[in-house]
Amino acid sequence: MGMDKVVLGAIWYVVFLVSVTLHEAAHGLAATFLGDRTAYHHGLVSIDPLPHIRRSPFGMVIVPILSFILGGWMIGWASTPYDPFWARSNRRKAALMALAGPVANLLLVFAAAAAIRAGVFAGIFYAPEHVTFDQVTASASTSVEAFAAILISILFTLNLVLLTFNLIPLPPLDGSNLLLLFLNERMAERYEALLYHPTYMIIGLVIAWQVFGPVFGWVHLQALNILYPGAGYY
Repeated sequence: MGMDKVVLGAIWYVVFLVSVTLHEAAHGLAATFLGDRTAYHHGLVSIDPLPHIRRSPFGMVIVPILSFILGGWMIGWASTPYDPFWARSNRRKAALMALAGPVANLLLVFAAAAAIRAGVFAGIFYAPEHVTFDQVTASASTSVEAFAAILISILFTLNLVLLTFNLIPLPPLDGSNLLLLFLNERMAERYEALLYHPTYMIIGLVIAWQVFGPVFGWVHLQALNILYPGAGYY
């Protein structure tokens, strides 16, 4: 692996740690405000990635590094504990807690997009002819501006990936909890039996991974054309 690849991997990993840590911390913070202090007592309502790494070393270290080596981009996971009895007694609050993680990723997408637009306005960045995961924006410079373009591009892409994947409405992903905001008590009980069943969780992950490619392709394209009005990406 060349030095350029090592440096790019390091950038990916820093952005990954920040993005996943904020996602999980948002779950914990929302749960704490809504009445479940489980994550708080485990020290996971924190933007320090170390507690999250200690809880999920495989998803936070091994899988991201392997996915970058094999595919050139990073994916992984962490988890935030919560009280299942609280969740079943407070279904709508639990659903809001689940959606807090994707909201954190959405805010990071907005932050990256704002930085890109500011860079374009200042003449630092421009829309690349061909977009890749680590080149959503580009700079003619070979110094600090070029490094910033890569960093912001990865921040935009990775958080769009995390947002899109986690909002797929299949268990055990965060988006599967969205229906709990609208179902009545009887229907919510039946739906929860599916959400927490291990077999359905495995099936949900398999299906989600299969549909993610085309779903993300469409979302990514729409996001790029909003980011660069008139660019006509297709």
